[in-house]
Amino acid sequence: MSESTLFINARIFRSGVKPGTSPGLHGLPSFAQCMLARGSQIEHVGSESDEPIKAALSTASPPAIVDLKGKTILPGFVDGHMHLMLLGQALNKLDIGHCKSLSDIRAAISAYAVANPDVPRILCRGYMHSMTDPHKVTSADLDGLDTPSLSAGRPERPILIDTKDLHSSWCNSSAVKDLEADTWPDVPGGTIERDASTGALTGVFTEAANITYVWPYLARVASMSERIESIRAAVANYHQFGYTGLIDMAMDEGAWEALQSVRRDTSNPLPMRIAAYWLIRPGKSDQEHLAQVDRAIELSKQYNATTSPDCRIVGIKVICDGIIDACTAGLSEPYLSSNSQTSPDEPITAGIPLWTAEQLIPVVKAATAANLQIALHAIGDGTIKTVIDVLSTYANPSSRPRVEHLELSSAEDAIRLGKAGITASIQPVHADPAILRAWPRLLGKHRCGRAFAYREFADHGAPLALGSDSPTAPHCPLGNIYVAATRRSFRERGMDVSVTVDDKEDSNVVRNEKFRLGVCEAFAAATEGAAYSCFDEERMGRLEKGLKADFVIVGGLGGDDWDWDWKGDDKEGDRQVERLASTAKVEETWFDGVRVWSA
Repeated sequence: MSESTLFINARIFRSGVKPGTSPGLHGLPSFAQCMLARGSQIEHVGSESDEPIKAALSTASPPAIVDLKGKTILPGFVDGHMHLMLLGQALNKLDIGHCKSLSDIRAAISAYAVANPDVPRILCRGYMHSMTDPHKVTSADLDGLDTPSLSAGRPERPILIDTKDLHSSWCNSSAVKDLEADTWPDVPGGTIERDASTGALTGVFTEAANITYVWPYLARVASMSERIESIRAAVANYHQFGYTGLIDMAMDEGAWEALQSVRRDTSNPLPMRIAAYWLIRPGKSDQEHLAQVDRAIELSKQYNATTSPDCRIVGIKVICDGIIDACTAGLSEPYLSSNSQTSPDEPITAGIPLWTAEQLIPVVKAATAANLQIALHAIGDGTIKTVIDVLSTYANPSSRPRVEHLELSSAEDAIRLGKAGITASIQPVHADPAILRAWPRLLGKHRCGRAFAYREFADHGAPLALGSDSPTAPHCPLGNIYVAATRRSFRERGMDVSVTVDDKEDSNVVRNEKFRLGVCEAFAAATEGAAYSCFDEERMGRLEKGLKADFVIVGGLGGDDWDWDWKGDDKEGDRQVERLASTAKVEETWFDGVRVWSA
């Protein structure tokens, strides 16, 4: 291949959206006609009549020419929030996300056990509490499913099921024993569920208990070769969707060790730009928390933008609350009813605070003093208020602090988020109506009307970074953008997504359309916005001279007839925006000027 490549007859996307500014719903991109990539960098973006293009074509070694015939070139997507090792491992887990009931789950696991008699553990993903509502699951529900082992007279293999959100695990009795869970001390902000009458473990571990005990177990029982394979599988999978950069939001020792082993293999480089936030787990004292921050500081001095720009520790991550569906997100007022995993006689609460402001403040101060970025997971409006209070007071705005998820915020906090310049790290795939069926029952319609207030974040000046939170949700960026711009379901596009509320059908398939983003705005948040969020906007996220030649070629968007100014109120606009979820396809992914994937 020639050292340089000239792409002609293309529609080369330029959003014109500077992070922290709001182009509004109807902001439009501009398009160039051609792009010259030389080596790992972009040399020129413009028209074929530009002097740099003429000069390149007149040299003794002219660039290879690729005629795109009207296809679109977008910057390589940057996933603003994901979990690399967990994604790689999830690709090999049994997906039970299609199941509707406990019997469905048991049947799927039984079939998998028969088809895979030699795997040492049966690992599953995708469980949602609504699948077994109102049944309170226990390990007994998963016992007896490993018929190959039982038929051979062997103990059952451990069965471990991740909830879709990764905040809880549900295990059979063999897994409880393998985890040695009966030796675990209680952990702040987590629950090791026990039978109310006998005190026996139920096999369900939630929030901090899951993060502190189950996640490390899964990393520990995986060999180094398996962890390395998981990382490479995740990156290869991401290339298929057009990603050239990602932000890992829960890095720990096991994943970091494997990632460094991958990167030491210079014969097989990892074609992905990775920024990582070190997970700070809840402990019993400030000393425990600050020791973890010290580890992040130590690693950031060794792996940073200067020494290791494509694999660096940029900050810390703290999971400050849980999730709505499990009634563990921190709310300002109690839930209206319990979820399926709560005993009928257990009082309705306002959620579980995993971190108090008093616990957060020393951590934020220490990270700020070391010039580390701070990423705080906050889903419920009570927790969102707390983290904005702490970040506004103790974090340095120049270090670009960020809040992850922001699913149920007050109007006042949407304003404060922007005024403080805090990045809104959002995952529109979590706003998909298909997975919000329990929200009206848990929150009431008045609070559901405040869900996923992206429009307010943007209008009040918060920089937007779009992510997927994979493997908790689908990570197709075009689908993510589709949900952001339409507030419709990408998972069940074209189907009647009914939301059951107290056995009554609510066929409204759009959730809070008033909070949707513009199409151009959403594309910008999924590229340069995510790059900006981790201080990498001068290398990736845009198609400009001097930046890395990381980009995707997309077919199916159409040419001049593609309407970037979708207003949401006309049939032609509907037809246009539906292309994001139907005909638009990533056809090629390029990293450092080299094609790393093609359809």
